[in-house]
Amino acid sequence: MAGTGQTEGAMRYVKWGFLLGLALIVIAFLDYTLPSHQVVRVVGVTSQRIDMGINGWFFASPDAGTKGSNAPGQGRDIKFIQTVKPNGEPMVFRNEDTGWGWPPYFKFDTFNLQTRAQELVSKTDQPVWAMVTFYGWRSQLLTIFPNALSIRKVSGPDVTVFPWTSVIVLALLALLLLFIRRWWIRFQRRRVAPVLADVADVLDEADDRAKGFWRRFGGR
Repeated sequence: MAGTGQTEGAMRYVKWGFLLGLALIVIAFLDYTLPSHQVVRVVGVTSQRIDMGINGWFFASPDAGTKGSNAPGQGRDIKFIQTVKPNGEPMVFRNEDTGWGWPPYFKFDTFNLQTRAQELVSKTDQPVWAMVTFYGWRSQLLTIFPNALSIRKVSGPDVTVFPWTSVIVLALLALLLLFIRRWWIRFQRRRVAPVLADVADVLDEADDRAKGFWRRFGGR
């Protein structure tokens, strides 16, 4: 019986460790991929050559029809939109096509977006506020930037947008998780539980044999 308890305890730790690691990966993936919205004041647009290192994973593919690479040691020109949040904090976006790749935003209008951003440039005394839709993270340590998907003029710094896309995606994922959980419970009952029972029986049998051996050994 001791073998059964140890097996169940080990399986429980493995199960929860796996689920925790998987949950962290999924949360980070969704946080990076799903669209976000930010009201900003555009202060400038620019293009700068970036020599890729390990941060190449966080840049999109080159603009459709152009050459370039995200491989370490390679470089290409990246368009940037420089902005300031209503609280005065700077926020810099890259402006790259996603093309047919991931994430599936099918963005091909990098040059048009750069032009729209240029039109919205304003000064502090006469601010023009814009809503930027984007995905990705900003890290000064790794030199990575969120990718702007769209930009439009709004009436003021307090404008908010309901995240319909994120809500729909999360709802679909919740339904998928419920389906997987139901499938796993059935699979566990039909496949996993019998195997664990067989393993426990083998361990119990081995334990009984070991005890019998030591009793005979001690009796001599």
